[in-house]
Amino acid sequence: MTDFNEAVTPPPAPTGTPSAEERQWAMFAHLSALVGAIITGGWAFSIGCFLGPLIIWLVKKDTMPFVADQAKEALNFNITLAIIFAILFVLTVATLGLGALISIPLYVILGIAWLVFTIIAAIKANEGTAYRYPFALRLVK
Repeated sequence: MTDFNEAVTPPPAPTGTPSAEERQWAMFAHLSALVGAIITGGWAFSIGCFLGPLIIWLVKKDTMPFVADQAKEALNFNITLAIIFAILFVLTVATLGLGALISIPLYVILGIAWLVFTIIAAIKANEGTAYRYPFALRLVK
């Protein structure tokens, strides 16, 4: 039961005031998902949207704790949405297209929510506030 609670409860944010450089890199960690979506045209959501946060996390995790925290948060959120989109795609294919009646509206709703939450996260990170997405599996710890 402990593992489940750890997966649901987000880790605490790093303490201290992040520097301007840390805040900027944390903002880039969130916005890099948007850039990935634009570059891939949204079709490769699973790769395009979490590659940027992954690279920023790998490069900055040892030197900037605030950036590492926010990059992990962006990475976990984008992985979660990639899993949801994959499930919706399988639902559509498995029902020979009938699932599209459910999946297409959900794609649109989730896409808008993803965009809004990503922009909010980037703004909060630039302000120096550790942002936690409302729904995200904590796969990367």
